[in-house]
Amino acid sequence: MSLQQNIDQDIKSAMLNKDSSRLRGLRAIKAALLVAKTEKGAETVTEDTEIKVLQRLVKQRKESAEIYQAQNRQDLYQIELEELQVIEAYLPKQMDRSEISAHITEVIARTGAAGMKDMGKVMGIVNKNLAGKADGKTISELVKELLA
Repeated sequence: MSLQQNIDQDIKSAMLNKDSSRLRGLRAIKAALLVAKTEKGAETVTEDTEIKVLQRLVKQRKESAEIYQAQNRQDLYQIELEELQVIEAYLPKQMDRSEISAHITEVIARTGAAGMKDMGKVMGIVNKNLAGKADGKTISELVKELLA
């Protein structure tokens, strides 16, 4: 079953259960997938594209939550967190920092990267290997740390 079909089924069950916070998150996912489907003129959205869309939604929710918390808007902050939890449930399990660091160390050893000048080469390989499993910001921080 595709992600789109999963989302449609979950929207129906959230409506029946009158779960408004879950429904909000699911509708956000469905809208983003529809936009991705029409954006490039493609009739189908690949699994990689779906993961990228979900990651973008997660990033947006985290940034919005930080802003709302800084402005002391707990009502809006709570809404963003609820949607964030719903969206993250559809992403693959995220790797922790130690797992990412171990993978980066392996890539550095394999490519023979010696310093910051090789960061682009390492980032390209690591981002390709860990697509959907790790946050790009975390990967970047760890690559800088390990190459320095």
